[in-house]
Amino acid sequence: MGGGRPSKAKRGKHRWIGLSVDESLDERESLNAFLESALELSRAWRLYDLQVTDDGLRAIIRVRLEDYPSALEAFSEGKVVSLTASGKIRLVRERLGLQRPVRRRHR
Repeated sequence: MGGGRPSKAKRGKHRWIGLSVDESLDERESLNAFLESALELSRAWRLYDLQVTDDGLRAIIRVRLEDYPSALEAFSEGKVVSLTASGKIRLVRERLGLQRPVRRRHR
């Protein structure tokens, strides 16, 4: 019984960060490798969106609330720069002008 998702209170708090990404990191694998070395948070983050817009390449990552200040510092300049952040992914997508990607269900 019970192998479901933990309640909202037990999942922990996090922040969504909207990023401007250099064109050289245009694939998820290369961006993941760059983020892993830049954040040094031992996979306490996750890349959600990576889309090309009129303004360039944009990405959204989720970090734990306690890692948020160090993540902002890591993205202050360089190949990946923080543009916006929020506690809700919907707001970050709106600010970056990103569409919600279609997710395929695994059966």
